Amino acid sequence: MKFFNEISFQTLKLSFSFLLMLLVFACNPNENDTFLRKTIVLEDNWKFSKEANEEAFQIDFDDSNWESVSVPHDWAIYGPFDKEIDKQNVAIVQNGEEVATEKTGRTGSLPHIGEGWYRNSFTVPEFDNNKKALLLFEGAMSEPQVYLNGQKVGEWAYGYSYFYFDISDKILIDKENLLSVKLSNKEFASRWYPGAGLYRNVSLVITNDTRFDHWQTFITTPEVSENRSTVNIKTSATGKNLSVKTKILDQNQAEVATSKAVSDSTGVFDFNLDVPNPKLWSPESPNLYKAVLELYENDILKDTLIQKFGIRTIKYEPHKGFSLNGKNRKFKGVCLHHDLGPLGTAVNKAALRRQLEILKDMGCDAIRSAHNMPSFEQLELCDEMGFMFLAESFDEWAKPKVENGYNRFFDDYAEKDVVNLVQATRNHPCIVMWSSGNEVPDQWGEKGVERAQWLQDLFHREDPTRPVTVGMDQVKATMESGFGAILDVPGLNYRVHLYEEAYETFPQGFILGSETASTVSSRGVYKFPVVQENMKQYEDLQCSSYDLEACYWSNVPDEDFVLQDDKPWVIGEFVWTGFDYLGEPTPYDNFWPSRSSYFGISDLAGLPKDRFYLYRSRWNTKDETLHVLPHWNWEGREGETTPVFVYTNYNSAELFLNGKSQGIRTKNDSTPQHRYRLMWKDIKYEAGKLKVVAFDADGKKAAEKEIQTSGQPYQIQLKPDRKNLSADGKDMSFVEVSVTDQNGIPCPTANNQLQFEVSGAGTYRAACNGDATSLELFHEPTMKLFSGKLVVLVQSSKNEGDITLKVSGENLKSAELHLSSVKK
Repeated sequence: MKFFNEISFQTLKLSFSFLLMLLVFACNPNENDTFLRKTIVLEDNWKFSKEANEEAFQIDFDDSNWESVSVPHDWAIYGPFDKEIDKQNVAIVQNGEEVATEKTGRTGSLPHIGEGWYRNSFTVPEFDNNKKALLLFEGAMSEPQVYLNGQKVGEWAYGYSYFYFDISDKILIDKENLLSVKLSNKEFASRWYPGAGLYRNVSLVITNDTRFDHWQTFITTPEVSENRSTVNIKTSATGKNLSVKTKILDQNQAEVATSKAVSDSTGVFDFNLDVPNPKLWSPESPNLYKAVLELYENDILKDTLIQKFGIRTIKYEPHKGFSLNGKNRKFKGVCLHHDLGPLGTAVNKAALRRQLEILKDMGCDAIRSAHNMPSFEQLELCDEMGFMFLAESFDEWAKPKVENGYNRFFDDYAEKDVVNLVQATRNHPCIVMWSSGNEVPDQWGEKGVERAQWLQDLFHREDPTRPVTVGMDQVKATMESGFGAILDVPGLNYRVHLYEEAYETFPQGFILGSETASTVSSRGVYKFPVVQENMKQYEDLQCSSYDLEACYWSNVPDEDFVLQDDKPWVIGEFVWTGFDYLGEPTPYDNFWPSRSSYFGISDLAGLPKDRFYLYRSRWNTKDETLHVLPHWNWEGREGETTPVFVYTNYNSAELFLNGKSQGIRTKNDSTPQHRYRLMWKDIKYEAGKLKVVAFDADGKKAAEKEIQTSGQPYQIQLKPDRKNLSADGKDMSFVEVSVTDQNGIPCPTANNQLQFEVSGAGTYRAACNGDATSLELFHEPTMKLFSGKLVVLVQSSKNEGDITLKVSGENLKSAELHLSSVKK
């Protein structure tokens, strides 16, 4: 075994310096009100144009007719949807296709292709010739070219990468500065919706000449016990006669450790602190500490870093698997694309938090950022809320999947992109593994093995505390070439039939389900007869929520559950996907107007599908799960076979239809489905009431659930995820909209057209109904219900006050919701 399987992986979370390095004014013996550091996030006052203009970087260029936007910004999410945007005649090799066919919706059919320009004017009153300025981009889609005051300061290639430029010699003192950014998105550059624009934050970091070096602080815990944790801090700084004072604070702001270190002439520091009785970080108890580092030059305070972190250990062992803080466990994870449904790719912390809250309720404890670098906000939330993280880097290496993909940049940029990913994020306790690639065509041949080793060595160089994986779909090829054998963690994408052979062939002694299931379903849609099929297609371009349909390369969830439960050497799974995403509308990628995925456990609006409760029944071991499907509105199917499934963490249950028992079902090992689902396959439909009664291990009644046939839609119902918002112009409430009949029974097939109106200290931001075939624009204040539901996004302004959402529809009793927004 390689050293990664022989030692513990230990690290602490160090939040991103450009987000959490605060402007601090401190008194010292020599100076009062000393400037230390300031981070300016450039959110407002941006001008945007999607017209190609090679003169737009010039200072005197007239942008008065450009659109005013705030950043983060995704220019393409506002549509319209158009089949011609991403129409391709292609064979998708990684899906096993050999014959090219016309594909539509593959990248979401939204207008992301083309050139866009952003301009922003700003001043920095604190800046002078004794200061340094970094211009930091957290993500720019794509191929950004950056200009300041008419001069080019640099460029980057990868739209998912974090990067920065030193602009100290170009920034104007006591004058207005003009930042211009050109972005270019080529066609055939992505396999999913990539978004377009400055979709993550842009910041200025202003420091003294004497300063901590950017992203060069690395904190680990070489020793962790119940009584003590050794905290090692490696950092570097620019200046002369330097020293660093450090203190560590717990969650109650109590000081638990202090240290003073003096550097040699290189400005490099390497020192230890001991934290007594450490509270360890885990998904169940995401304890975080705070380190305060003060940089002194000749005993004068010059810079301060304030950074959160957590203490934990990780270990990967042959034949035993993965352990966190000395306790063996398996990843209960999902893969997530970077788009946020109706918001597109523009990062929003409220939307990310909502996603994680939904996943936490399901029992999920791990996230894989597929297939790109995660946002800083996502990692911060995973630290705070308790999610382990598999941070992925690339979907392509040197060999292409798509014509204009990352293969164009691999040779020149791969090392720089890996370095920035690791240095910017390596101190997050949530990150427990890196991924250097996903289903790369380089899995074949000697060159691919060399590239895999080279990339893994880069990750090890920058972070020797975590292992590296690759999501492999060509498992046979990686067995023969040695590709899989050199990885720290062999990751299998699907291929459940090859797990045993891979375990026996690869030397690591364990297997990770790096991508699993790819079951497809449409929320609230059910098809008959109920049979297990692959690549099943229907005239309405929907998929059945009986959760028995997958793709020809994938499988239904129960087959993964068997491996996870029965094989101690399988260390967990990352399900494809936690939420539907824009693009990749398999199995309808050759049928318009499908334009988003069907893979999600929850839909594009974040509304749980039935499959959510199947995973919840197995993953959430603390809360009761008792879920019945399908809905019971089947006018016209009277007397026809309409199977009933129950997803529950109870082992047995009895089903009643209109008071008559339909029998007791008990989970058993006869098939994977019978092991994890309770199924009544011969129920004849009649309108009325379905009731399921679940029994505990002693056979006693433990819980019950009812669903009823509804009447006609009558009343709109509103259910917000939160009522109290922050008046920061970014916070959001996600309001679930549904309709009931006159008796308050939900109408599961309602498709009424609704209108939305927001007044007060907030705005209407978007709506989404989860229908993968809908061409309604998210930002327009009207949308149809899909399977009886949709979600409205209400965004706060920067003013405090009350916010009112009114939702109405023809022949429906309207509803109002009152929210509040305050400064926090």
